[in-house]
Amino acid sequence: MSITSSEAGNRGKTVRSDCWAGLKVTGSGGIKLNLKSRVEVLYGQSVKDLIVDILTFFEIKNCEIEVEDAGAIPYVMMGRVETAVRRLGLDRGKRYLPGWQYPVPPSSRDRFRRSRLYLPGDQPKLAINAAIHRPDGMILDLEDSVAPANKDAARILVRNALRSIDFMGAERMVRINQLPLAIDDLEEIVPQKPDLLLIPKAETPDQIIEIDNKVNELLARAEEKRDLYFMPIIESGLGVINAYAIAKASTRNVSLAIGLEDYTADIGTQRTLEGRESFFARSMLVNAARAAGVQAIDTVFSDVSDMEGLRESVLEAKSLGFDGKGCIHPRQIAVVHQAFAPGEKEIGKAKKIVLAFEEAERKGLGVVSLGSKMIDPPVVKRALRTIDMALKEEIIPENWRNENE
Repeated sequence: MSITSSEAGNRGKTVRSDCWAGLKVTGSGGIKLNLKSRVEVLYGQSVKDLIVDILTFFEIKNCEIEVEDAGAIPYVMMGRVETAVRRLGLDRGKRYLPGWQYPVPPSSRDRFRRSRLYLPGDQPKLAINAAIHRPDGMILDLEDSVAPANKDAARILVRNALRSIDFMGAERMVRINQLPLAIDDLEEIVPQKPDLLLIPKAETPDQIIEIDNKVNELLARAEEKRDLYFMPIIESGLGVINAYAIAKASTRNVSLAIGLEDYTADIGTQRTLEGRESFFARSMLVNAARAAGVQAIDTVFSDVSDMEGLRESVLEAKSLGFDGKGCIHPRQIAVVHQAFAPGEKEIGKAKKIVLAFEEAERKGLGVVSLGSKMIDPPVVKRALRTIDMALKEEIIPENWRNENE
């Protein structure tokens, strides 16, 4: 017996910026729409027109559709109705895509990734305005924060969000699911110009290679050629042991992250604030990342009320060699940025190295020296990055070189 009805979305008094759609296919009678909307006075007719347009796009001529709208913006409404259609198998392989609302500038391999804000892919109310908190990256999550029954709906919402919301310069990140479910994610997400894919529970290079091959296949069909980067997440003992091989498995890798909740469970212990149980894994990851020439990114700090604990955790991560940390709440972002910011001594040393480097370049010298000490290229690179971070945080002025004249 074929399924003739489906539903998608969220309903109820506490729901906001979302909607629910219930769809029942009928044999005749045309499209019968019952809309209950909190914004019906202002936008009721526009919402009705949109729903009818979606159904017409999918060539559904006879149905009953009920929609409860709690102020959903168009891309969310589109996603919820499309999900209901696809759950009935009536999509005919088509996608109802919103138009591109904002420019999508390219990312870069070495950009700052101090903070990355996790946003559940099936909760659009959290993603719509998240960029105002100015994270370095926004992660639209399809994995752990989404229940198995909602994976299909989240995939469609994240696809639409990539085309519709203003990231305000934050890197456009998506955490996909584990293989083989990741393949469905990639087919929906890759054409929408994400900057970076987080690959969870990475344990072997083969996982990265399989995803890389699928991404290459999808990008070969894309109209616009652009870079798409990877951030594998190490979350098990096997992943830690294979960290370097994982980091080297694809030229798309720009970062290697660690996830301690799953890692500590995998090795049979509990995660503690002191972190002694994860010191080996974190040190291994930093060394693997450095050896592979990619960034090392620390795990999330799970207590969103403990700002001092977060600050100490970031300072520890920085001392171990990490470049960034995950955030599960917007209030954590500013603390992470401040703690990763270079101190006065660090900036002073970086200034001297950068000035010595620029002087050597002007003189055409092949080596850089500070006093009697030779300075290796990695040291110069780190000093340049320190200055860039100090400028970004407005710790030093743009004309800082004039202070030394």
